[in-house]
Amino acid sequence: MSFNMKHSVMLLLGLSLSSNALYSYGKTSISLEQAVSLAQQNDPWLQGNRLQQQALENQSIASSTLADPQVSVGLMNLPVDTWDFEQEGMTQLKVGVSQMFPRGDSLQLKASQLQLQASQYPLLRENRKAQLRSNVSQLWLDVYLAQRTIALIESDRVLFEQIAEIAEASYASAVGKTRQQDVIRAQLEIVQLEDRLTVEKQKLETSLAQLNEWLHVYDQSQPELAFNYDHSNYINAVVNEPPMLRLSNHELLSADTYSRNRLAQALAAHPALLAIDAKEQAFAKGIEIAEQSYKPQWGVNASYGYRDDMPSGDSRADFFSVGVTFDLPLFTEKRQDQQVAASVAQTEAVKTEKLLLTKQMVSAVEKELMQLTRLSQRKEIYTQKLIKQSHDQAQAALTAYTHDDGDFAEVVRARIAELNARIAALKIDVDVLKTVARINYFLSRFEHSDNSNQMSEREYHIGEQ
Repeated sequence: MSFNMKHSVMLLLGLSLSSNALYSYGKTSISLEQAVSLAQQNDPWLQGNRLQQQALENQSIASSTLADPQVSVGLMNLPVDTWDFEQEGMTQLKVGVSQMFPRGDSLQLKASQLQLQASQYPLLRENRKAQLRSNVSQLWLDVYLAQRTIALIESDRVLFEQIAEIAEASYASAVGKTRQQDVIRAQLEIVQLEDRLTVEKQKLETSLAQLNEWLHVYDQSQPELAFNYDHSNYINAVVNEPPMLRLSNHELLSADTYSRNRLAQALAAHPALLAIDAKEQAFAKGIEIAEQSYKPQWGVNASYGYRDDMPSGDSRADFFSVGVTFDLPLFTEKRQDQQVAASVAQTEAVKTEKLLLTKQMVSAVEKELMQLTRLSQRKEIYTQKLIKQSHDQAQAALTAYTHDDGDFAEVVRARIAELNARIAALKIDVDVLKTVARINYFLSRFEHSDNSNQMSEREYHIGEQ
């Protein structure tokens, strides 16, 4: 191989090995935080949840109000022979009103129960927001991974195209050791890179479609626009800046101080578990409501009976009646006792629901922690050894080839090995961030205005490939 051709190959490979070009797919890009914020702003589930809460609060007000009084109007003791209202002294026009009163404090207890049920909804919204942050972050990272992988493949494709041209020129001029199979091998690698590029573009498009599902514009003041799918902006890329995520409360998850009990106590502040607590309180209030069935239900009724004058013109006295009704809950074994027992069983069932969810969360966090540990170990191996060694191998193969002491196929294999190492290292970095996003969901806390208990954080970011 001539000096100029050798120099050209070395220059091309050197520029490619040092390049860190980023792939820009389209013009509309979005950052990780922007994607999360848009997803939380445009989620119709959150608005539906607010409306459900409002409905329960309105029901609470309605349930604390007495039932409407009943009014009755009737003719009593009208003679059927003459239908004369004045004929008989017993005939009267009667107007009555009755009012029933609930058992014990059942009205106030029912209103309180509905308020407790309504208190679950802000917690469910916080849980939904935490889920959105985790899910959208993972989709965003999938798009980022595909973009960066495409950038790395694009860089090598340009290089191999120029290597193929140089190999063809060298083979045609019969200068150096270039053989026909070297030319074919270079062309084959270009085709294989094209195939890998197509696969990654497919992944990119799929991930973008999934990400755009959560970014569709939803304006509660203009709900009709939510069904206009052309109105929403379509995101076709994410920003190229390397993302960074913070692992919440990493000291709690440290292997040196890790405790399942401490983790379970921290998870108790998760909005999903707090929602179960509110649900349990609502069912406990149902026990008190069921116990009110042992008390009688009272009713008051009053009526006024108007009588017309006698045929002789003498006046008749009108009648006024008042009475009280109440039931006697004497046979409680089949009804009241069973209602109370059912309410107790429901409350205890909710406690098991909380236990099951806590166990699932603890197990999920431990699984993610083990994965994070192994990914961090792999990241260290790639960062400190594999990428550097694959780079050195590629350079050594190139140097040997340019001195007519190496094989062209080895140059290609070394270059492909370095590309694979860079892509693998990138995927490990992305998997680390996706794992952090999933762990952060479980460490979500429902905070009011008290920020005195700040959780420690640890940063994770994408490294250089």
